[in-house]
Amino acid sequence: MPQEVERYRKSTRILHWIHAGAFILLFLTGLVLFIPQLGILAQDSWTRVIHRIAAAIFIIAPLIYIPMNWKSTKEGIKLAFSWGADDIGWFKAAPVYYFLGDEKAMPPQGHMNTGQKMWWFMVIVFGIIFVFTGLVMWFAKTTAPPAVLQWMVFLHDIAFIVTGCMLFVHIFLGVFHPLMTEAWNSMARGKISADYAKSHYGKWYEEAAKGKEVKK
Repeated sequence: MPQEVERYRKSTRILHWIHAGAFILLFLTGLVLFIPQLGILAQDSWTRVIHRIAAAIFIIAPLIYIPMNWKSTKEGIKLAFSWGADDIGWFKAAPVYYFLGDEKAMPPQGHMNTGQKMWWFMVIVFGIIFVFTGLVMWFAKTTAPPAVLQWMVFLHDIAFIVTGCMLFVHIFLGVFHPLMTEAWNSMARGKISADYAKSHYGKWYEEAAKGKEVKK
């Protein structure tokens, strides 16, 4: 059996799937407002109920996870906002890597490659926007000034469009892209083969092998 390395702790994987499930429900129930033909689904306001239940899960799940995994949370947030020369190398190599399959063009990556960091950065930033604007629209709908509500709706919609598009990219790369053969395993079982780790996250693998890198 090929040697495997652990990429994600069980608690991280649980948060990922709970958060992903909540976001997908939020996306689908929010999509009803963007496609008039789906308006019939919103009858009796049942989509609004599902949207609010999913929103509560979306907010509560990280609030439970963060205190229990404070160190890895701080490291993860720091990583999302840390950009440097390695990221420039990724941007230069990304077109031939993802579209032509030229793995040699991609420089060694850390625990997250630059594309994953961008998605993680968006999750944090737009997640905060979703929560803030959503709470205002939910609890201050009748008390906030109309102009404030309009801005909340506008920002909520922008976050919806951007993250919705990127969600499809994230799913494609994690499930269907021919180079990402073990991306699903990393979040389903928490482990990937050592060979896959070396070829896709070479810098992280070397650090992990030396005992310097903690599992996220």
